[in-house]
Amino acid sequence: MEKYQILVIGAVGQIGSDLVLALREKYGKNNVIAAGRRTQPSKKLRESGPFIYLDALDIDALKKVVFENEIDVIYHFASVLSATGEKMPQMSWDLNINSLINVLEVGRRYGVKRIIWPSSIAAFGPTTPRENTPNDTILQPTTMYGVTKVAGELLLEYYFLKYGLDTRSMRLPGIISSETLPGGGTTDYAVAIYYDAIQKGKYTCFVNEKTTLPMMYMPDCIKCMIDFMEVDGSKLKRHVYNVTGMSFSAGDLAAEIKKHIPEFEITYEPDFRQAIADSWPMSIDDSLAREEWGWNPSYDLASMTEDMLKVLGKRLKRE
Repeated sequence: MEKYQILVIGAVGQIGSDLVLALREKYGKNNVIAAGRRTQPSKKLRESGPFIYLDALDIDALKKVVFENEIDVIYHFASVLSATGEKMPQMSWDLNINSLINVLEVGRRYGVKRIIWPSSIAAFGPTTPRENTPNDTILQPTTMYGVTKVAGELLLEYYFLKYGLDTRSMRLPGIISSETLPGGGTTDYAVAIYYDAIQKGKYTCFVNEKTTLPMMYMPDCIKCMIDFMEVDGSKLKRHVYNVTGMSFSAGDLAAEIKKHIPEFEITYEPDFRQAIADSWPMSIDDSLAREEWGWNPSYDLASMTEDMLKVLGKRLKRE
């Protein structure tokens, strides 16, 4: 197995916090540096290996970390998500794009072997085919978050073509985790519903019952992140891939939870996030990722729900 010195920027977020632990288990705790901007890391994250505070908008600080630690691979997760981005669009552009440019610039100057930056289904828009959305299609998003994702995808392609930098991106669907709560995304309901089902026995959903979106369970997301990073670049025919785990409606999710918690009740009170959800695909085609680098998720709605309720039930009971 090839050895890497890895930097994870945005390591305290929903994906980063889980990915860091998985990478440390595989590559060794001292070979994976977790970096956060302001948020205090969890005890588990802090005690599992090195953690630093790093603002990716500060290019000099970023240079110092990459140079002194001889970084081979950068995962860059720092971003303002979709719902929050509509409240603060200028901040969303600044953090999402300018931090990415800094990472790409430092990567090419200091010989970083690989940069992985997640795109999103937010890159699509209402003019995109909503069912079985292909990898290569119209990208006309209606949110600032989506705009930054399209711009980011183009930047990754540019830095590969101009500088030969190995850049990789996956268009992630909504991510559902039993460990870390999401922060300001349109698909947050698909996580919060489990917590409220266990703790309150009811949930008020901010999208309507028929809203259907692509989703992925966190264990599959972590597998995707590591597998995609490790694959030989000669097998990749593009720099951005659709990936997904499953698609379901808010009503489907509630019905699956009711199989385990029959008394669970749900009401629907759509807010501004409904329009965002309606502009995104209902399902996406990730056949290119499956064919070219072996992407293959393990969880569907039923197995994810069973695991989520089991894990959360134990933890919330202890708390």
